[in-house]
Amino acid sequence: MAGMDGALIIDKPAGCTSHDVVARVRKIIGQRRVGHTGSLDPFATGVLVVLVGRATRLAQFLSGAEKEYEAVIRLGYATDTGDLAGARIEDKKTESHEEAQSTQRFRKEDIEAALTSLRGEIEQTPPMYSAKKVEGRKLYELARHGEEVERKTIRINVSKFEVILDDGVLLKGNDDGTGDLKVRVVCSAGTYVRTLAEDFGKQLGVGAHLRELRRTRAGTFGIEDAITLERLSELTDSDSISEVIISPDAALAHLPSAPLTIEEAKRVCHGVDVQFDETTTHGWPNAQPVRLRTSNGELLGVGIYDQDRNKIHPSVVIADR
Repeated sequence: MAGMDGALIIDKPAGCTSHDVVARVRKIIGQRRVGHTGSLDPFATGVLVVLVGRATRLAQFLSGAEKEYEAVIRLGYATDTGDLAGARIEDKKTESHEEAQSTQRFRKEDIEAALTSLRGEIEQTPPMYSAKKVEGRKLYELARHGEEVERKTIRINVSKFEVILDDGVLLKGNDDGTGDLKVRVVCSAGTYVRTLAEDFGKQLGVGAHLRELRRTRAGTFGIEDAITLERLSELTDSDSISEVIISPDAALAHLPSAPLTIEEAKRVCHGVDVQFDETTTHGWPNAQPVRLRTSNGELLGVGIYDQDRNKIHPSVVIADR
């Protein structure tokens, strides 16, 4: 498999970390340079964009993509991690036995109002059980030692937060009095769906946590594009991996492109700025990432557009120099 470069869309299974998936892919395809563009929690499943070979240099242009999820929020109690892996938290103020046993009291109007309040541009506080770093230490490492630190809020965008009816049922009741709500979330990169679930519960005045989470889209890559690790292994064994690996250029198809002459291609490979006329760059904002391609469509790298000079500076070059 020497010389393989591109993206693989993996359907991550539950029970393993995103790093575990990368390690599995490395072993299956026999490539050392493998990385991913956005972690999923161990209990979560779905789209994980995995980059291979020289394409690993392109992660920064994919990691900020919009994400879409299907999730199940359990109403009735919160957990210390915000998901099913954590320990139950009893909140005497909001979770008396009577309240926990009556999640079915929530009307459609109550649920819709709570969802609406969490759509659009909102502030979110990263959970303690997350890989976000504070003063060089990951929050989950501090949390495991019983430490809690102040976290700065982050600005996120939730363009969709809506109910998915489960067999025609809005809120599915459980034997213990809790209720499960299936939802669809479309959000900006960096959004913690666990925190969104907790905040949704707070809007209703009840503890809540994430019971299931499946990423159905990352940028332009949907779950229909994803393959299991088992399928990847089969394709590798039959020397058919070319059927599923996405070229570096196609992986960045959401970015505008600039065609290069032979001389310009040489300049790009040496990190030299390239001048373009306004017919090529018209409408591009300053600092727009741009695919730099040869006349036959091969991606040489990604440049950053300088609007004042109408030039593109090669930021990442993946071509052999």
